[in-house]
Amino acid sequence: MPPTRGRPIALKLLVLLLVPLTSLVGLWAFAAALTGGDGLRLLQVNELVTNLSDPAEQINVQLQNERLTSVEFLTSRQGRQRLTTQRALTDRTVAAFRQLAARERDLSPQMATQLDALYRELDELPRLRRKVDGADPAPLQVIDGYSRIADATFRMFDAMVLVPEQSLYRQARAVTMLGEAKDILSRERAVIAVVLARGRITKAEREAFIGMVGTRRLLYTQALSQLDGRLRGPYEELLASPAYQEFLKAEDAVRGQAAMNGLPAAAATWPVDGDNLWAATERNQFQAVQGVVRRVTPAADGILTKIGVAGGAGLLAVLASILLSLRFRRRLAEELAGLRDAATELAEVRLTGLVKRLRAGGDGPTDEELAPLEVKADTAEVRDIVTAFNSVQHTAVEAAVDQARLRHGVSQVFVNLARRNQTLLHRQLMQLDSMERHTEQPEMLADLFKLDHLTTRMRRHAESLIILSDQVPGRGWRNPVPLVDVLRAAVAEVEEYPRVEVLQPPQVSVLGGAVTDVAHLVAELVENATLFSPPQTRVDVRSALTPHGVTVEIEDRGLGLVRTELDELNARLEEVPEFDLAQSDRLGLFVVSRLAARHGIRVRLGPSPYGGLTAMVALPASLLSDQPAMAGR
Repeated sequence: MPPTRGRPIALKLLVLLLVPLTSLVGLWAFAAALTGGDGLRLLQVNELVTNLSDPAEQINVQLQNERLTSVEFLTSRQGRQRLTTQRALTDRTVAAFRQLAARERDLSPQMATQLDALYRELDELPRLRRKVDGADPAPLQVIDGYSRIADATFRMFDAMVLVPEQSLYRQARAVTMLGEAKDILSRERAVIAVVLARGRITKAEREAFIGMVGTRRLLYTQALSQLDGRLRGPYEELLASPAYQEFLKAEDAVRGQAAMNGLPAAAATWPVDGDNLWAATERNQFQAVQGVVRRVTPAADGILTKIGVAGGAGLLAVLASILLSLRFRRRLAEELAGLRDAATELAEVRLTGLVKRLRAGGDGPTDEELAPLEVKADTAEVRDIVTAFNSVQHTAVEAAVDQARLRHGVSQVFVNLARRNQTLLHRQLMQLDSMERHTEQPEMLADLFKLDHLTTRMRRHAESLIILSDQVPGRGWRNPVPLVDVLRAAVAEVEEYPRVEVLQPPQVSVLGGAVTDVAHLVAELVENATLFSPPQTRVDVRSALTPHGVTVEIEDRGLGLVRTELDELNARLEEVPEFDLAQSDRLGLFVVSRLAARHGIRVRLGPSPYGGLTAMVALPASLLSDQPAMAGR
């Protein structure tokens, strides 16, 4: 049978297994995405090179040329046409870069930040040109202005070369440092042009030049230490070439203290040395960049191949884990479902039937009811639970048999005591009747009537014990008895009978075999009405004929009951609950329900118009007699 409340064990097992499975799938997906993303980023490098790196490198080339041309113009105020032509080339290069960069959509946050920074520096280019065209600008400030734009491009290159493959990253980072060294070489050429035009160098220019020389040589040293043999070879040849050695001498001369007072005779060859080194450096830088780009695609293919193999194996492991987990969940759920069904059949069928039969006085348990549970299970814990259930079954059967034996013993004790009390009370009533007939004193007669009334009530209580033990009281009538006499007899068994008023009932009689039980039933309801209503109020007993028999109404004027408690009492009256020794305060209700069930009488409690309760007793026509009532028992 399906579970009636709570979540099924299959769902809980699924939730329990989902935690490690989700973690496993998440780790696999993370590793696959991380490694696969590395490969995809490598494949995207070609696009970045086309749309960002190469156009930005062209901007640097044109800015380096414009920087040198601008310095030559502001020191000599000649070459305006050449400067204008160079600015136009720079503007076209910048426009092409902006157009290509706008195509990139999925840039990393770091890359987007550096690109925005480059845009801001390029926006400062018109202001820098106006400074060049102004009156007597400082050459060093002009050089620094162009340098800031170049520095922004190199920061963008740094963000671009964060490739996942370690060796390829080192090569790309080294090539970027060589590009920075090339730009510093351009700055040195601009400073040398200023120095040659003036014939001397200022202190600020000398300090700036010293910093440029030191930075360029450091960048060369660091970059060449990271390059492999194929990319480092052309630079090693350049460092050993006469052009580089001559430029080193020029750098040392400009850095020297004597340059502040005058230039050496070899200064005339500095521009030529710079041009020669510049041409070789541009050639080597272009070859190094292309060499790194050519290595990107094979590296990306290798990473994707690894992720394909490792990811496929990981995916198979994940699928196998999921299948095994689901199979474990299904088998365990089936075992527990079988255990649940067996336990339910034991509790709701076998034990319930056994308890009902034992309560009804039937025989002891059968072999089928004592058969142990049989559940197909491979799990040790489930088998242990089955064994425990079998022990519980054995204990429950023994407890049910003992309880039935105890209840039967208690019932017999009730019956025996009640029969003895009934006999004694019957003899006491006969003695009281005799004393009443022979007594003429009013005070004595009143006391005897009180004793007679008390004895009658005691007899009713004794009969209640017999009724609760499913036995029939001994006294009865052979002939029908008028309904009015039955109701008056019932009222006479109540302590506060003076408060009860029996209205004239219809002219019908009750069959002799049901007179005692009907009177007892009405007496219990009348007594409840008197007990739960104020002592100064009265209790009305009315009766009327209905198409199906006679209805007797007992109405009090008490406080009444709330609807929930009233519904609970009506349920007890209709369902004939088993008598519970712990609920002795509801003894009257148990007696009424037993008597009503015995004769097919329907009893229901409802609210009274006076605020109390109305007990409605429907006597079926089968309990009524059409013959006139006759005297005698």
